[in-house]
Amino acid sequence: MSPEDVKAPSRRSLLTAATAGVLLASVVVGYGFVNRAQSKQEVVNWTNAQSIPTVALAQPIPGSSQQTLTLPGNIQPFNRAAIFARVNGYVKSWDHDIGTAVKAGQVLATIDAPDLDQQLSQAKATLASVRANHQIASLTANRNNILLQKQIVAQQLADQTTADEKAKEAVVDANQANVRQLEAMQSFKTLSAPFDGVVTARNVELGMLINSGGGSGQALFEVSDLHRVRIYVQVPQSFSAGLTVGMKATFEMPQYPGAQFDATLSHISKSINPNSHSMQVELQADNAAGKFFGGSYCNVHFEIPTDANLVTIPSTALVTGNQGTQVATLDSNNKVVLRSVQLGRDLGDSVEVTAGLSRSDRIVNNPPETLTAGDTVHVAAAAPQAGVAASSSKTVRQ
Repeated sequence: MSPEDVKAPSRRSLLTAATAGVLLASVVVGYGFVNRAQSKQEVVNWTNAQSIPTVALAQPIPGSSQQTLTLPGNIQPFNRAAIFARVNGYVKSWDHDIGTAVKAGQVLATIDAPDLDQQLSQAKATLASVRANHQIASLTANRNNILLQKQIVAQQLADQTTADEKAKEAVVDANQANVRQLEAMQSFKTLSAPFDGVVTARNVELGMLINSGGGSGQALFEVSDLHRVRIYVQVPQSFSAGLTVGMKATFEMPQYPGAQFDATLSHISKSINPNSHSMQVELQADNAAGKFFGGSYCNVHFEIPTDANLVTIPSTALVTGNQGTQVATLDSNNKVVLRSVQLGRDLGDSVEVTAGLSRSDRIVNNPPETLTAGDTVHVAAAAPQAGVAASSSKTVRQ
């Protein structure tokens, strides 16, 4: 083909081609801008999504209408008496050893008191002497009164003999009282059981020197009434409000494994010990079988009613700061609401909340330190709990 045969493109064709090129370039550039803006928005959306924390919810621990409180108890006899001597002397005989059942008034031991015997003999002799003197004084006074009426003796002499008779009568009364006192002391030479019970201690031997005393020394005998027993328990102050007289309880003893015995709350001291912050209570239990002994240790189980508004949550849900103890909860929009709460008993891995929460609240477990009120959060899916069943009651051991 000769150069003459090649035709130059027309101006219209060039304009069309140029326009098509510009349009194509515009489409390419516009697509790039759109794609870049879309990528930037995706980055922004991803960053915002990552800035919203994901939290897990704490499951309130199921409770019941009552809880079992286990506390150590000290068993004591229903009545217990330490027998001391009231006279000085020597042990003449003793009749009952430890473990022996005795009746009220039954003789435990006899004391030989020769000094007291001599004092009583002397007092009786003195009484006989003053009675004789009083008899003479009485006869003299009567005779002088008769002679006074006949005006044989003076009024003064009659008055003197009458006064002497009254003085000697007073001496007789004083000596009679002294004899009665020594006779009463003679009765203390015999040591007797004050009530039906068991001899739980004997600290006498034949010929032992006995000194009178009222608790300054060692008791000669101890008698315990074990037909019923008293059980003393120190109850922490936080549990004291749930105790009432007549409440039933059970207790167990190490020497009877697997056995439980019934007791009834009989007395409440209504006084908190300032050192231990506990209150002493007394329970009573029947001991017809004779299984319980004074001084024994036992574990007492109380069934204490719980507050209907009480909520028990894991300890990890608590938030402690300048605002006091708080709990992070979520509203319907998954926004954080910090609530101030009042705590009850600390149960170790859980804690009781007495005010500030309800059972329907959604509680954040292990809230991040940066979490503040009004923050929006994501709620993690609840992990399935295998083998977890709600208990009908919970046991607190002290």
